Amino acid sequence: MALSVSSLAAALSQLSLPSTSTSKPHPAPLLRLRSTSRRAASLALRASAAEAAEPSEADLPAEEVVAVEEEAEEDALSGIVLRKYVKQRLPGGFAAQRITATGRRKTAIARVVLQEGTGKVFINFRDAKEYLQGNPMWMEYCKVPLMTLGFENNYDVFVKVHGGGLSGQAQAICLGVARALVKISNANRVPLKSEGLLTRDTRIVERKKAGLKKARKRPQFSKR
Repeated sequence: MALSVSSLAAALSQLSLPSTSTSKPHPAPLLRLRSTSRRAASLALRASAAEAAEPSEADLPAEEVVAVEEEAEEDALSGIVLRKYVKQRLPGGFAAQRITATGRRKTAIARVVLQEGTGKVFINFRDAKEYLQGNPMWMEYCKVPLMTLGFENNYDVFVKVHGGGLSGQAQAICLGVARALVKISNANRVPLKSEGLLTRDTRIVERKKAGLKKARKRPQFSKR
């Protein structure tokens, strides 16, 4: 038995392995994902992480739950719902209302309607803060005439404006609100006039001239 085992070991030692066994193993093929699939996977991971990070209403205290519900109610007055709300407050449209006025600034034209309310401002069927991009100066323009008379919480302002930029539109709304307040009571003219809120600012951008770079800027003079 021992002789047979030694002879078997000698035979195995004389065997030569094929060349393929000594070569390096081929690496496993790599799966190449397209850029779109990678983006989709990353977005899915981010969404799942965000959902996991946001606490549920059951985990929040009662005060925070109330705040979340109030924010949801405020968000409900947006888009189509807000448009329906404004149309409901203005039966017959802007032209059919009693207290209306028009304000202008640069190339902006604003049609303003005042109604008794709590001081909300709606511009082009949108909330004023959203429409004016949260700019405090532009938002203040809309309420300066009301604040001058102490009526900032007595009237709601509905505006339809077009032309120009947001700065010119905000100043046009200011003039329109001031003129509408004069229609409510002629006694409001004196304080508004003293603050300069009833004066139309006629300054506009001067037009470009032919042969010039801008309205007055000329090209450099060359003698030769």
